Amino acid sequence: MSPTQIVQLWIDRFNATDIDGLMALYAEDAINHQVVTEPLKGRAEIRKLFETEFARAKMVCIQVKIHEVGDWAILEWRDPLGLQGCGFFEIKNDLILFQRGYFDQLTFFKIQHIPVPKEYLCP
Repeated sequence: MSPTQIVQLWIDRFNATDIDGLMALYAEDAINHQVVTEPLKGRAEIRKLFETEFARAKMVCIQVKIHEVGDWAILEWRDPLGLQGCGFFEIKNDLILFQRGYFDQLTFFKIQHIPVPKEYLCP
């Protein structure tokens, strides 16, 4: 499969909150670095992220555009509530080796009605 096809499958599984399906797309030693947190290493840490986020928020990823270059796919996305972001996926042998995501965490908290943790607020 092409990187674009893997990311489209990732979107389908994300929108279905299919954690097992998502985990099957990641290499055992994959790294997921959402820039608002420290990098997560390996499927167990990545699984915990999805379990936590799916439990506290209804998230929907709407594909705006996927750009593909070699082993990389870059996903521009939005959600129905107005959040926007992008994700970078390095894919080899049909598995995600590395993922980095950019989005506004404070906007995510606000539109999902999640209390903003104190460490995000300026003194």
